[in-house]
Parts: sequence; structure tokens; C-alpha cells
Amino acid sequence: MDQPLITNDTIVFGLLAMCLGFVFYTSSRSTGFWQKFYSVVPAVLMCYLLPALLASAGIVSDATSQLYFMASRYLLPAALVLMTLSIDLKAIASLGTKALIMFLTGTVGIVIGGPIAILIVSIFSPETVGGAGFDAVWRGLSTIAGSWIGGGANQAAMLEIFQYNPEKYGGMVLIDIVVANIWMAILLLGIGKRSKIDRWLKADVTAIESLKLKVTQFSERIVRVPTLQDYMMLLFFAFGIVGLSHYLGDSISAYLLGNFDSVRDAKSFLSFLGSDFFWMVVIATLAGIFLSFTRARNYEGAGASKIGGMFVYILVATIGMKMDLGKVLENPGLIVIGFIWIFIHAGLLILVAKLIKAPYFFLAVGSQANVGGAASAPVVAAEFHPSLASVGVLLAVFGYVVGTGGALLCALLMEIASKV
Repeated sequence: MDQPLITNDTIVFGLLAMCLGFVFYTSSRSTGFWQKFYSVVPAVLMCYLLPALLASAGIVSDATSQLYFMASRYLLPAALVLMTLSIDLKAIASLGTKALIMFLTGTVGIVIGGPIAILIVSIFSPETVGGAGFDAVWRGLSTIAGSWIGGGANQAAMLEIFQYNPEKYGGMVLIDIVVANIWMAILLLGIGKRSKIDRWLKADVTAIESLKLKVTQFSERIVRVPTLQDYMMLLFFAFGIVGLSHYLGDSISAYLLGNFDSVRDAKSFLSFLGSDFFWMVVIATLAGIFLSFTRARNYEGAGASKIGGMFVYILVATIGMKMDLGKVLENPGLIVIGFIWIFIHAGLLILVAKLIKAPYFFLAVGSQANVGGAASAPVVAAEFHPSLASVGVLLAVFGYVVGTGGALLCALLMEIASKV
């Protein structure tokens, strides 16, 4: 189907809201079928899968909708502000270095996973990983490496550097979306089993539980019945900073692009600094952290993080709409490369987590900060606890820093692997 059944975003947003309402209503049932169902399938995964089913059925399509753009540019920075309003930086610092270790492990998994996947697929389907000149498959796969280590800006940088055939680029975008979203679904599914996974990893979750307890006790201490003034002040903080982060983000990226060759050069390690989305995320996060040192942090008692959580779930639904399950087998050879690639990434994460006894939280967020970036890492982190969303944001921002360099190394290795 070239066009989805519904293209009016007002109606599409209503459908997404109905999906979210259905999930939250059924997941609140304490007995019967739904109680058993959600003991296996996390509610957040259903918030992701129901829009995916609508997209797969041709009812809605991300290709004709601006809702993801709206959610990622307006609601995401607002959620970052509201969910970091009461952040405890000292407590987050007490989580230690395991979060960073797992993030870097995920990066290494992406760097080595690409060339290994090419070598494996070349054994039984050499034509899948072949191509000459600008049609060479490794050139296209370099854009996925940029996306999975850093984000959209790094992906665009790889396309600019290696000049992959634009007519075939859509196939690479498909692999990126299909494999990354299925992997995100698996991570979300694992959240429901995190206690068992942590026991298997022999992980020490003391610091994480301590942070969650501290935030919960603070919230209980300041909780109050919210007034209209409270909500208006939260509107002021959230969307005032959204506007500011866009203004400053656009201004900073334009200034850097206009004055520094290293930022304009797609081959440069610093090219990510030209991304207005990067600056938007950084500024919104820093603003939320700044507010946490003021009396504004007491607005957590009026439900700041809950409103931020609502925005996050809307973002989850729009991400789910990107996933057309019917396209999974459209290009099976390249899809196989993608799955082998992500399997190597996952396997390395599990191995290192087992060795250093890192909790599943660090594994999931470290992976998603690479593969999903700033748009979805906070989603996965917040599903563990709203207070942990900022950990996902900080790691995802770091991903922008290492994204271009890591993707370039991966591309070089993939070029070598494709010629073996």
C-alpha cells in the first residue's frame, strides 16, 4: 500500500492515544487474563507494538506523519526537563563506572559486529555483501554504524563521507529501523524479567535501588494535590525551556557550521557539533539539571516526572509507528546482516556484564544509548524508574561524541571484510 488508510495526523494522534489508554487500562487490572499477560509482556512494549501493528496493517504510516518529529522535538526535551527537575547528581555519580563501561562495550560491539556480519554472510551469500564503487554494500552499512553508535547526525555524516548510492539508501534505512526497533522491543521485554537476569549476572543493584529509594522518599515527602498554578508553572518550565533549547540549539549549530571547517567537514570527529538536535538535547538536559538546584525541584511533588513520563509514552508510540512488520522479509539478505550485527553487539554486552557483574539496567541503557540514541535511551531508562531517565540521556549524548569516529573505524573494517 503506497498510502496508509489514515494520513490526517489529528486522527493518527487520536489512535495512538487510544492505544496508550488501552494499554494503561488493561495493565491496571490486578486479576484475570490481563494480570497474567502483563506479568510476561511489559506495558511499555505494548505501547510500542500496537502502533507497529497499525503501521503494518497500512492504517497509519510514519512516512506520511509528522508525529515522531513533534514528539522528538517538542515532547522529548520537555520530558527531559520534567524528569531531571528533581535529579540527584550525587546519587547518580554513586552508580559508578559500570554504566560507562557497558556503553563503550556496546560501541565496540557495533564496530566489530559489522565486519563480522559481512564475513559470515559472505560465506553463503557473497552477492549480498558485494557491489562495486558507490553501490558497495559496505558503504551503505557505514550509515547504519553511524546511526547505531551516535545518531542521525552521524548517520548523515557517513552517507556524505562514503557517498553510497542514494537510490539504494532506503534499504539501509529499512535495516536500521527494523533491526533497531526489534532489538529495542527485546530490551523492553527483558525489563519485566530484570530480577532474574540480575541474579544470573550476579549483579550488584544496591546503588540503583538506593537511588530509586532516595528519589521515591523525596517525592513522598513533597507530594501535594496539584493546583492549576502548579500545572501552569510546569508548562512554563517545560515548554519555555523547549523553546529556549531550540533557539539556542539552532543558533549554536548555525554559528559552529558557519565558522569552523572541522564542524562543516562530515569527515571530522567534531561534525556532530553541527547538529541542532544534539544541542537541543544537551541544553534541555542541562536546564533540567540547573533547575534541580533550585526550589523548582519541589514541583516533583505536583507530578512533574509523571507528566514527563506521559510525554515519553507518546514518544514510544510514535517510535512504534516507524516499525512496519511486513517489511522485515523485504530484503532478507541485508536483514540477516543486521540481525547478526546486533546479535554480536548483544553477545558482547552480555559477556562483559557477566564479567563485571553489571545490572541489566546498565546493559539495556548502554545498548540503547548506542543503537537508539537520545530519542529512545531515556525511554528504556525511565521504564526502570523515572529517576534513571537522565542516565540514558547522558550516555546518549556521549554517543554523539564517539559516533563519527567509531563509525569510520567500523566502515574501514567492513570494507576490508567485504574484500576478503
